[in-house]
Amino acid sequence: MKKFLQEWGIMIVIILAFLSLRLFVFTPVSVKGHSMDPTLADGQKLIVYKLAKIERFDIVTTKEPDDEDTVAVKRVIGMPGDHVVMKDDQLTINDKVYDEAYLDAFKKKFSEDKLQSEYSYNEVFQSTAAQAETFTSDFDVTVPENSYFVLGDDRLISKDSRIFGMVDKELIQGEVVLRYWPFKEFKVF
Repeated sequence: MKKFLQEWGIMIVIILAFLSLRLFVFTPVSVKGHSMDPTLADGQKLIVYKLAKIERFDIVTTKEPDDEDTVAVKRVIGMPGDHVVMKDDQLTINDKVYDEAYLDAFKKKFSEDKLQSEYSYNEVFQSTAAQAETFTSDFDVTVPENSYFVLGDDRLISKDSRIFGMVDKELIQGEVVLRYWPFKEFKVF
């Protein structure tokens, strides 16, 4: 046994450390769908930090409240207790106006051609965008304690808190901290 531990002990410790990190600290996920375009794209591979303290505008993975078998990647907009208002594409949280610079590229394309060229791969998305008056539909919500209000960055097509409701704190799996695939789009968030 002593000889076995001398030869394999370090390898066993490394494997156990890796498994512990994988189970309790980090987890890989894949983006499915287009609700986070252009920030994240369908098929990209991410690393989620499970121990993160969730803050406003973090990108997180969460189980969808109406289908807990589905994991979604969304952006946290409203924190517990917040009053969140979207009116004419202007975000206001607790009476403070916020700029959402991460939406600028799509908002520009929306103003140019209502995203018709961007959505050329999907007629339903094109139709939705063509009928939209604003990039983000208006809403006025108050976030309950222990809950979050999350949105996708592609507001026209995202299934998010506007559809499935507030996300309970227990459903959030962690914060997206790294995009590792495709490698040419590697990014630390």
